[in-house]
Amino acid sequence: MVTLTYLGQIEGDRSGRSRLDSHTLKTSTLKFEDKEYMPKDFNANEVRAILPGMSEPSDAAHSPAEPSLEEQIAAYQREFQGLDPQVEQVVSALQRLNRRMNVAYGRQTATLNMSNAEWEVLKALVVAGSPYQMGPGELAKRLGLTPAAMTHRIDRMASEGLVTRERDEANRVRVIVELTQEGREKWVEAMRMASVFEEDLLQDLSTEERGQLGEMLTRLLCRVEDAQPDADGRLNDLD
Repeated sequence: MVTLTYLGQIEGDRSGRSRLDSHTLKTSTLKFEDKEYMPKDFNANEVRAILPGMSEPSDAAHSPAEPSLEEQIAAYQREFQGLDPQVEQVVSALQRLNRRMNVAYGRQTATLNMSNAEWEVLKALVVAGSPYQMGPGELAKRLGLTPAAMTHRIDRMASEGLVTRERDEANRVRVIVELTQEGREKWVEAMRMASVFEEDLLQDLSTEERGQLGEMLTRLLCRVEDAQPDADGRLNDLD
């Protein structure tokens, strides 16, 4: 939020009450972050013209930076004597990497006027293969969503032209969700943007190192899936 400090007087009406119906301030000075704007009549449009040229205070300036992995692990060791720092480094790095990658992907899909949640539906339909159809129940199970949340997401995506939803002619009780051409084009463009980001992410790893890393992460994933077969990776619906 940008705050302007008004150092003049607001013109009043005959009752003595301030009146702003003309959106004009009779001012002596407008001040913003130690910058003073010289006397003149400022109307609402002129103030709006000034604001874009002013730098917004950064949220980062008011919030402490996240501690480094080393600082976090040191704090954990201080509070929990049984911690294995090597294990914690791997787990914490994976958690941070996952969080930051999700933010990056979200920014990319936002440029396509699409959310990460909608991208997941498109991905599920593409992975299902031609003719890119699934039932709402199948999609909900695949994405770890409740039926209500899945219905809400499909409603939104259908209104945006990304999917269609029709009754199955062979079984009128069954609903079919199908990927549209526009939805597929959005998926392809999102994949193109993601591939550029991912290639940059792994640029310091050789082909051999990428293969080794992929195998190790897959082994970790298999162990988690074996230990938690009913876990879908979500605590709450994304919608």
